[in-house]
Amino acid sequence: MTYKQVIKKYTSFLRDITHIPQKEVELLLLSILNQNIVWLHININQKCQENIIQKLEILIKKRATSYPFEYLTKKVSFYGETFLIEDGVLIPRSETEILVKKAEKILKNISQPKVVEVGVGSGVISIMLALLIKNIQIIAVDINSKALQLAKQNAKKFNVADKIEFIKSDIFIKVNVRNFDMCISNPPYISNDYILPVNVQYEPANALFGGKVGDELLKSIIVDTKKNNIKYLLCEMGYDQRQSINKFLKGFKIKQIEFYKDLEDFDRGFVIEF
Repeated sequence: MTYKQVIKKYTSFLRDITHIPQKEVELLLLSILNQNIVWLHININQKCQENIIQKLEILIKKRATSYPFEYLTKKVSFYGETFLIEDGVLIPRSETEILVKKAEKILKNISQPKVVEVGVGSGVISIMLALLIKNIQIIAVDINSKALQLAKQNAKKFNVADKIEFIKSDIFIKVNVRNFDMCISNPPYISNDYILPVNVQYEPANALFGGKVGDELLKSIIVDTKKNNIKYLLCEMGYDQRQSINKFLKGFKIKQIEFYKDLEDFDRGFVIEF
């Protein structure tokens, strides 16, 4: 079969899984070939080797179970950059780019800022801040060893490993972040009994579920941030958690709080200045 025929055949396997089945087949094929889309267009009528077809079929059948596309290609786009991703590590979402932009706006006005990220995952938040902010120093913590290892790989890829210290820790238990300028986090905030979409069920539960209600870890981060005299706290949250978080914050002395929305106009996070 030619590349064109291969793409046509396997596109039908993904019609009920994604709204861009042909594009996904093309990208999976290119990930095997280690080529780009221009090369594919030039060679579209050339014969595809049988071993390549076999490898593609394995990926297609896995994707047909709603297995995340990013885990198959081991790549994910964030903030215009391409990061490494692996199964067992949360896949970054585009909504988190808003969190990075909010942080950048604050940090660019601080000389030599010190930041701690809770739940670093693949490292996209810390790495983007390291790229965007001069003279920044970051401590990035996570309880997932696989996530920390992947984040280190991404930091090396973007040449910012000297700006980020990765530590296995539950929030601030094993780190000294007293008087840091900022804590930033996209923590687990889904309630334990929430039924996830099939594709999301493949992602690590400890990066998704935040407790019986869902906002328990968010509240712990608020408490620990204040206890450590960190001036700014930026977090993502669930679309229905604004009222609960706002009520919880009544017990703290806060200079300013901003709740922000995502691109679909859902409540998505908050920025606190203590």
